[in-house]
Amino acid sequence: MTEKRIELTGASGFTFGALHVAPEGARRGGLVLIQEIFGINSYMAAAARKFAGAGFEVIVPSMFDRQAKGFVRESHAPDDIAAGGGHARANGLDNALTDIGACLEALDGPVYISGYCYGGSMSYVAACEFPRLTAASCYYGSLVPGLHARVPLCPTITHFGRQDAHIPMDGVNAFAAARPDVPTYVYEAGHGFARTGSSDYDAVADGLAWQRTMDLFEKAFFR
Repeated sequence: MTEKRIELTGASGFTFGALHVAPEGARRGGLVLIQEIFGINSYMAAAARKFAGAGFEVIVPSMFDRQAKGFVRESHAPDDIAAGGGHARANGLDNALTDIGACLEALDGPVYISGYCYGGSMSYVAACEFPRLTAASCYYGSLVPGLHARVPLCPTITHFGRQDAHIPMDGVNAFAAARPDVPTYVYEAGHGFARTGSSDYDAVADGLAWQRTMDLFEKAFFR
């Protein structure tokens, strides 16, 4: 598996860093993978390799380069959460979408999107903004329940943990009721259940969410 750091320039003229991982075997498509609030850390690199191992050419943009070039945190201590959350708020939606758009332009189709936490929210917003996307799989994005009025332009699914202390189930249930066109899956797990190797990891939830993601991508390609 070949991976390298690259730089991309968006429509605004801003140049940001990204991790590029080449697909193993036959290429199934491109994938934009959006980070949690902790940057392109070891968990995100591992997730990129997992998708690449399934045949996807993956680009993981460094979403907070405007705030702190190459920002990365490996722990989830309160100071790290505060720093990453502050960068996410400062970056805003327009900057995030501009950078995601640059990633889409760098990949031949079909192009999919996925992400975790902050990335789950941004991948949902991107699904509602970019007609070029083939499908989106959005993991435990805290902003997603409040985005129920936004309509995805491609097949989209969302994943949440029932024990997630950061995302109340009332909001998740309201989102599912408002958006029956977006399958909303709830797992007996907490926040970060797909973060392999972390204390939050839940193998059963991760395995089921992964299979649903692969099924979605496969079906969306042939729709």
